[in-house]
Amino acid sequence: MWLRTHFELEFLIDVPSPFVLMLRPRSGMQQWVASEEYLLNPSVPAQEFTDDYGNLCQRLIAPEGKFSVVTSARIRADSSVDEAPGGAFVEIQNLPDQVFKYLLPSRYCESDRFNDIASEITSDCKPGYDQVVEIERWLRNQVPFKPGSSSLPLSATEVYQQRYGVCRDQAHLGIALCRSLSIPARMVVGYLYNLQPMELHAWFEAFVSDRWFTFDATQPKKQGGYVSIGYGRDAADVAVYTQFGPPVYPVKQIVRVEKDE
Repeated sequence: MWLRTHFELEFLIDVPSPFVLMLRPRSGMQQWVASEEYLLNPSVPAQEFTDDYGNLCQRLIAPEGKFSVVTSARIRADSSVDEAPGGAFVEIQNLPDQVFKYLLPSRYCESDRFNDIASEITSDCKPGYDQVVEIERWLRNQVPFKPGSSSLPLSATEVYQQRYGVCRDQAHLGIALCRSLSIPARMVVGYLYNLQPMELHAWFEAFVSDRWFTFDATQPKKQGGYVSIGYGRDAADVAVYTQFGPPVYPVKQIVRVEKDE
């Protein structure tokens, strides 16, 4: 399916502030970026670089006063999510080098604390894809998705204790549970067509059967329309903006994802 994405951020800046932005989607196996627009107002010099996870990032200094970022893109996204019932667990020694880092505990995904819990959840499952499906189902039933319930990232341990959360929280816990079973898992941030309410979205991917598969406990059934803009170990790696100096917060944020026939 063809989608058109639109994202706006507006800040009121007291003193010139360095920013790192992560707002450009890149083409890959699951999406193709046909065109995009990236506007800074007022226009300031920006330097683009690729981070350790392959994300396209922009460095700039936002001037004092009103500062806005507006991005839009026309993207061909998968109309469905690939599934692989019975997909094989990949032995550690056979994992690609670039995937190995997604096995380790990280700031918000303390996977070393979840082995017993994950083993209990997946006790009747074949190792691999079926285990992740069961983790996704358990999250949907036991850690309900509650939009707007938290503004700051929670760790997997905190989410497990709280037993509800936003999409980012569900992803953190899902990642920790997968990694505790030696299944590589990573966080993705981006957009989802028809998401309710519409906003930036987070989900996770697990590496089984020699490739990455999408999992999202916020949705009652598998669907397409995902557009990724950032990948990482957890929320610390996929912030769409990181600001340095006296903290500022968006005074306006708008997200739109529309079908483009």
